[in-house]
Amino acid sequence: MPLYALDNRLWFPPVDHALEDGLLAMGGDLNTERLLLAYKKGIFPWYDGDTPLWWCPDPRFVLFPHELKVSKSMQQLLKRKAFTFTTNKAFAQVIHNCKNVLRDGQDGTWITNDVEKAYTELHKKGFAHSAEVWQNSELAGGLYGIRLGNIFFGESMFSHVNNASKFAFINYVQQLKNEGVALIDCQVYTEHLESLGARMIPRSSFIDLLNKYI
Repeated sequence: MPLYALDNRLWFPPVDHALEDGLLAMGGDLNTERLLLAYKKGIFPWYDGDTPLWWCPDPRFVLFPHELKVSKSMQQLLKRKAFTFTTNKAFAQVIHNCKNVLRDGQDGTWITNDVEKAYTELHKKGFAHSAEVWQNSELAGGLYGIRLGNIFFGESMFSHVNNASKFAFINYVQQLKNEGVALIDCQVYTEHLESLGARMIPRSSFIDLLNKYI
């Protein structure tokens, strides 16, 4: 399959045209309309330098909220309310921390200034959401992503204190479940999210779920 180059037109090629690693297209921009169209089609952006790269991997790494796994140690943290949990109280701080936090095995981040600006705009328009955890009134960890209908597309998380991002994730998944969210897109495999119950499903099944729940 060819790698598609996007221009100013608002479109994406069929997702089954993606390369073996999931890369579908490059170029275009991060305006609100393009980003929302991408997510509705199961496509998400990752950057390589200054160029947006658009991905739709097969299989897809997802979490069904009812399959969330909570370890005994995390159950204890939740029970004693080790952190204070909030949503949409500090979106700008969350995405900025996700952008700047140091991660093992990574030299940098895909969250460029343009990404930060674009998703902050999505938050202002009610599409991007954050979950935060606080310790002694200081932001200890959090995550952000996009919600469309009853699908939540997770984007990134960070932690300054051990287990803070897990605490945020578990609380937010439980909240989303209560709100009727049927699926959380985790995009690509991580051992961390697998331990919390995420698993691979075929891309075709993922697209069917998007069509059903958005």
